[in-house]
Amino acid sequence: MDTGRAVEVVGQAVAAARAARETDEWDDYGTLLWQAAGSPGALPLGLGLIASQDALEREVGCDLLGHASNRDEAVRAEAAAALVALAGLESEPRVLSSLARAVEMTYDRRAVPVLATLSRHPDAEVRQQVAGAFAGITSGQPDGPDIRALITLTRDEDPEVRSWATFTLGFQSEADSRAIRTALWERTADEHADAREEGIHGLARRHVLRVVPLLADLLDDPDGAHVLTFRAAQIMGVPELLPALLEYGPGVAEAEAAVRACDPRQRALLDTSAWELVCALHQLRPDLDACLYMERFDCGLTLGLDTERGPAVYDVEALLGRADGDPALAAGLVASESESARR
Repeated sequence: MDTGRAVEVVGQAVAAARAARETDEWDDYGTLLWQAAGSPGALPLGLGLIASQDALEREVGCDLLGHASNRDEAVRAEAAAALVALAGLESEPRVLSSLARAVEMTYDRRAVPVLATLSRHPDAEVRQQVAGAFAGITSGQPDGPDIRALITLTRDEDPEVRSWATFTLGFQSEADSRAIRTALWERTADEHADAREEGIHGLARRHVLRVVPLLADLLDDPDGAHVLTFRAAQIMGVPELLPALLEYGPGVAEAEAAVRACDPRQRALLDTSAWELVCALHQLRPDLDACLYMERFDCGLTLGLDTERGPAVYDVEALLGRADGDPALAAGLVASESESARR
């Protein structure tokens, strides 16, 4: 899309946004904005809109800069700088909500103090958007301003804010501390079901054993468990969850994956097969310097390789599945694929 066409589409998006304020139908707006965001003119158009005297145009400008950043890494730094500057001047809650969403897609740490300040905004919608935005904008410190803000937001008076903050802190963040665990544990008694579940999920992701009975209760829900509950069970990987998981029977892929992680016999078989795979691969290609590891806040074994083209990884369980469970055959697949990539 050339710049002239982008100007036209952005104008249509502004008109669609005005109409959506009355109808609450935002599909056309989203489609038009996404189209314009792929244009080389998206950045200057967005910068022009956020300088407008019209609050709705500033809102559209933030959205456009966010979509453009999501699509093109090259524009992120300039978009982030402009959004951070706008935050110091803006007072309209709807614009600030859009700004929080947009700045997340820049992944720029300069926005951490901005979001931390906005986390104390009186408007609940702004605080909710901030709670979600911290998933992409982090300080990288377990006691950074982002984590402190999220902990405060998990105790917000608004249940949706609490839920989003607890999800971001518990399942999106890889920070861990006593303060984080305390905040997550508080939510396990929350009257808001979503916030309670997110507290349980976040503790399970940190392998807190005392949350196992609460996680089992979520699995026993007559309406079925949320996909993140199965994921949390898979990360925990404890046999105490097997009775609840086995109630789902075959055919529920998420439950089956959790069963494999929680069943000691299946885990032992996977560990043995993984070791045999590494040994076989070392015999075939010692130059690949193969290793096995598991992410602290995730589940499943990963095979790591040091290839001529740089690091490569395989999901061990998926790789063994391709090889019908045969570690030697799996090693042959890796060696063959590595050789093909080298050519």
